[in-house]
Amino acid sequence: MAEETLFMEVEQAREEILAHIRPLASEAAPLLQALGRTLAEDVYASEDIPPFDNSAMDGYAVRAVDVSAASPENPVPLRVTTNLAAGVAPQAGVEPGTAIRIMTGAPIPPGADAVVPFEETDEGEPGSLLAEGQVRIRRAVRPGANVRRAGEDVHRGERVLDRGALLRPPEIGLLASLGRPQVIVTRRPRVAVLATGDELVEIGEPLAPGKIRNSNGYANAAQVLKNGGEPILLPIARDTMEDVTARVEEGLARGADLFLTSGGVSMGDYDLVKRVLHKLGHIDFWRVRMQPGKPMAFGHLQGVPLIGLPGNPVSAMVAFEEFARPAILKMLGRRCLHRPEIEVTLLDEAKAYSDRVRFLRAIVSRDVTGAWVAHLTGPQGSGILSSMVRANGLAIIPKQRGSVPPGTRVRVQMLDWPEDA
Repeated sequence: MAEETLFMEVEQAREEILAHIRPLASEAAPLLQALGRTLAEDVYASEDIPPFDNSAMDGYAVRAVDVSAASPENPVPLRVTTNLAAGVAPQAGVEPGTAIRIMTGAPIPPGADAVVPFEETDEGEPGSLLAEGQVRIRRAVRPGANVRRAGEDVHRGERVLDRGALLRPPEIGLLASLGRPQVIVTRRPRVAVLATGDELVEIGEPLAPGKIRNSNGYANAAQVLKNGGEPILLPIARDTMEDVTARVEEGLARGADLFLTSGGVSMGDYDLVKRVLHKLGHIDFWRVRMQPGKPMAFGHLQGVPLIGLPGNPVSAMVAFEEFARPAILKMLGRRCLHRPEIEVTLLDEAKAYSDRVRFLRAIVSRDVTGAWVAHLTGPQGSGILSSMVRANGLAIIPKQRGSVPPGTRVRVQMLDWPEDA
């Protein structure tokens, strides 16, 4: 197969990859294990929530008509017939001139149509007649006051969650309230992560001259894990056809749904990954018009999609964000595949390129006026991994000549949100 070098725009490359990615099959998961996963079914309510009218306050269940003239100056006395706790079915109703002392969540007893909070009665005040079975109501209430109606949250038969929804804690709580101990979700993609190069050593090994530790494998595996995938971290592939082939075949044998490599896809003499991939599958090699992250590969190994990331640590992480993360989210069945972007004022000068979009590591915060601003994290070299540690966003510098001066409005792709904003 003849090798071609194809320049692609970032959006074009992303769309090409996503066109070949499909959501994975679904499976049943215990409710808490479904947190952070994608719902693979529409969920309909099997019952009303709440299932009965109940009190929204600690107070007294009354007939609103009995206290319509109540005021602080002219409180209305009512006879208290019983107490009603949450979880207890009422054994008696509210008759004219009476009240039932009720706790939050307890069923509204027959005859009552409102709840008066304790704060609007004489309970606990000097001269209270509660010990003698009476309460003075100091404020009128309307029918329905402080009553949570059956089905006010969810009606039986209502579609409450849509297929493709991300299951966050609120969704988990709603499913629990419907009595769902498990739910159908999209299976997590198993993602083989392979770092290549004779210069790499494993993280627990001592460094020798000319060697560096395998940061890419762990950073990319962590990105996979953070975004909902299950990483298969493979041993380092050395710069031989036999070793790269063996590692690729190991990933396939372990059931990978997606393959990520770092290094070995540029134009160097020892960039063997592309040759092995041509041998084992169909691979298209690209050079994407972006910085960092220009060398890229995409194709299939025995039907398994492969994204070849660059070898430099920052390049690999940024390329993961732009291409591998959307692919994983699509496999998960997610509807939103892209990071949120906001417009900020860039406070530093930034070099621009006429032929490439730049993704610069940035620290986004609010200034004293509350406006979004961004500082660059410092030197933007592709090997400066600490710049990613400091960044919570990627400032997008469009293709243009010259430099972008301080004060320019730019878009920032948010990786994390500042917690003090």
